[in-house]
Amino acid sequence: MAIQVGDKAPDFELKDNHGRTVKLSDFRGDKNVVLLFYPFAFTGVCTGELCELRDNLPAFVNDDTQLLAVSNDSIHTLRVFAEQEGLEYPLLSDFWPHGNISRAYGVFAEDKGCAVRGTFIIDKEGVVRWTVVNDLPHARDLNEYVKALDTL
Repeated sequence: MAIQVGDKAPDFELKDNHGRTVKLSDFRGDKNVVLLFYPFAFTGVCTGELCELRDNLPAFVNDDTQLLAVSNDSIHTLRVFAEQEGLEYPLLSDFWPHGNISRAYGVFAEDKGCAVRGTFIIDKEGVVRWTVVNDLPHARDLNEYVKALDTL
């Protein structure tokens, strides 16, 4: 079961597409976080979602908010994907232990070996304030993220 609104967001430490360590707790007290889980780089729906975020980046990466996108791909795959698509926000690798953070958030599909499409908006105190979880073929609505961020 996915983490629910009102739950404390599980902290994590993952490597980004440049090999840098990113910790959720580093944003506590400073920024809201849009934490987005997606199945795999280079797939149609995932590429579309992440490029839509790229095209609307000021709404998701600014003085108040940080976007973090997580997949079960390796950092090397994520580096090439980000370069190819011009993604200038952190792509985090939940590759090893495989899906550990995706499982902590309740969005890992054991039968598919990857995360489903889960998004969690986490406030500056580390509490989940909004969430949506979609199955693999169903893209999320970017406008819903914007509305949820406006309530913080």
